[in-house]
Amino acid sequence: MDIQVIILAAGKGSRMKSRLPKVLHKLAGKPLVQHVIDNCRSMGANHCHLVVGHGAEQVKDTVIASNIELTFVTQTEQLGTGHAVKMALDGLKDDTPTLILYGDVPLTHHDTLSQLVDIHLADPTGIALMTCYLEDPTGYGRITRDDKDQVTGIVEHKDANDAQKAINEINTGILCCNSSQLKQWIGQLNNDNAQGEYYLTDIIAMAVNDGHQVTTAQPIDLHEVEGINTLAQLAELERVWQLEMAKQLMEGGVTFMDPTRFDLRGTLVCENDVVIDINCVIEGKVFLKAGAQIGPNVCLKDCTIGADSVVYANSVVEGAIVGEACSVGPFARLRAGTELHDDSHIGNFVEIKQSIIGAGTKAGHLAYLGNSEVGKKVNIGAGTITCNYDGASKHKTIIEDNAFIGSDTQLVAPVKVGKNVTVGAGTTVTTDVSDDALCISRVKQKQIEGWSRPTKKK
Repeated sequence: MDIQVIILAAGKGSRMKSRLPKVLHKLAGKPLVQHVIDNCRSMGANHCHLVVGHGAEQVKDTVIASNIELTFVTQTEQLGTGHAVKMALDGLKDDTPTLILYGDVPLTHHDTLSQLVDIHLADPTGIALMTCYLEDPTGYGRITRDDKDQVTGIVEHKDANDAQKAINEINTGILCCNSSQLKQWIGQLNNDNAQGEYYLTDIIAMAVNDGHQVTTAQPIDLHEVEGINTLAQLAELERVWQLEMAKQLMEGGVTFMDPTRFDLRGTLVCENDVVIDINCVIEGKVFLKAGAQIGPNVCLKDCTIGADSVVYANSVVEGAIVGEACSVGPFARLRAGTELHDDSHIGNFVEIKQSIIGAGTKAGHLAYLGNSEVGKKVNIGAGTITCNYDGASKHKTIIEDNAFIGSDTQLVAPVKVGKNVTVGAGTTVTTDVSDDALCISRVKQKQIEGWSRPTKKK
């Protein structure tokens, strides 16, 4: 779509009570203004002019262009929405329509924006304006109409009389118009109003006076045009967004134990018959294959969970690939570079990093495996650790098929344990062990008869 966008994101957001610029507060794990930029990309806009002010450098360092040309424009003084738009006028192409959005209104759907642009393109000399109807419009600019129901202007709440305050159609601030006309109208703005600011909304009356029609459109859902000024409003929209994501997943065949207790902060792709319990947090890119079951209080980030695998309660899986019919947890942690082959079992309080775990292998509890290659059908006893770091470098541990590693074993890397090896409990393995061997390094047990424990002196 041949459209350019101005995003107003210069405000401080004093009511957020935060050092962080308002538009950088996160919803679903992503800054508010990034949602707006991404929506522009989704609708096919080719250029965004981002008007920044408070925390400008921090905003510039945080946002990502997301396959759309992005230009930063600085508004050093916050003198109103009309003044903010004026800062971006020099970068606008006269022959391309301009869409005006807000960095603290994150959930406007790209289809809604596309519809608004289409309305403008149907009448390229007019203005397409997004409005909505509220039971309590207090604080919002009111849409005024003539006896033919044509828009005549917008009156800000502080400037409205009693009759105008009774109007429940309000201005959202989102509009699309001809760029050359926008430049002309912005140049005519004045700040003769209760706020002493340059209102963008004044261009509506200018357009009408110039003989141009203002056509309105409404969003499908009110939350699409809700702005965020407080942390309470941020929390409310977070739940709205999360419930919407859960509904979309349920339509695709996902079962939620409670869709109101779910947090998606990235991208989640699910096959059929996936079950997700309460309080799960999904970050990055996560793929849940058919029949996967995710227990309560689980954190998943940039990972794949295989078909019919189960991740039990309170486990963390990050940067890992879990095969089919595996079980993980409860209270397990799979870190980056971990790969579980089919039918492997990782139990409670087991941590794995940068390791491949073979099919049918079990590490039931209380173990650490790092920089390891573990074969098929290996048993890892409780308290087993790979000592993979010597203070300067990481080293690899190799455990081959059918090995049995007894409890409280330390494998000092680099080391290789061969096939069918049995390592006795309490062993420290420092050299390679050949196939089919028993490895044991315990100190011979001693017993001293008649031993008396030390006692405290009175």
